[in-house]
Amino acid sequence: MPSILPIQAKLLNWYALAKRDLPWRTTDDPYKKLVAEIMLQQTQVSRVVSKYQEFVGRFPSFEVLAKASRAEVIQMWSSLGYNIRAVHLHIIAKRIVAEHEGILPSDPQILQTFRGVGPYTVAALSSFAFGKNTAVVDTNIRRVLTRLTGRIIPFRPKELEAVADSFLPVGNTSDWNQALMDLGAAVCLPSPKCEICPLEVHCASALLFKKCDGAVARQRPAYTSPPQSVFKGSRRFFRGRIIEALRLLPNGLTLDQLHDLVHPDSQLPYFLVIVRGLEADGLLNVFKKSGYDIGEATVQLP
Repeated sequence: MPSILPIQAKLLNWYALAKRDLPWRTTDDPYKKLVAEIMLQQTQVSRVVSKYQEFVGRFPSFEVLAKASRAEVIQMWSSLGYNIRAVHLHIIAKRIVAEHEGILPSDPQILQTFRGVGPYTVAALSSFAFGKNTAVVDTNIRRVLTRLTGRIIPFRPKELEAVADSFLPVGNTSDWNQALMDLGAAVCLPSPKCEICPLEVHCASALLFKKCDGAVARQRPAYTSPPQSVFKGSRRFFRGRIIEALRLLPNGLTLDQLHDLVHPDSQLPYFLVIVRGLEADGLLNVFKKSGYDIGEATVQLP
């Protein structure tokens, strides 16, 4: 294990000069921190920045968001994908207004009961919204810590959690977590830029990267994420296309029209499975006279 105090000092000094200018870092409002964390789930930072500003401009608080219609919230989520997150955020806002007087609770045990808020988001909110001494581990941080400690076999989750905890400075853990994120996003990339890394002299992997050439140096030791499944043509792809069609046509479509517009090559039963899934998730409403009659049932945003 490398010496921790010099690493903490160097990385925090680097972060003070090189940190990314992100709008959710300039606010202390837990509501806005939550919006950012939900948006950042499985979505690149560059895509989130403008949408975050637009969203919190329209819905500046839990109270305003809770009063909005589900359809408007989904409309405002356009371009981010994974539209179920908009539904989760809307449900959370309603619950916080009803049960917590419009104030996001800081208790992790309560936070983890909200739909769409998993262990990572709980940790991020604890650190970034409430200043708790909590380690946050995303893909970038996992890669940095794996390389820094010279780990060749990927850490098990509990092992990684222990390592992340061991590096936490006393106080200022929000800046520390974000500094690790920024280092992984700008320097400790899948193909690392060791020559400009503030932690190069402390990194157990840097020497190996220098000694090895080509692909070997860029792959070991380092965390590599599992390959992504094919998106185009997947169920998630067509879920997104259905919601986008309904955003553009708020008065709705018949199932027949929606099928022809979005997924004409699919068998009807498969298409209806996708529609039913979206309906169960609260992302659309199906108004039907009898069953899912493809010519008569109308589909709209909620």
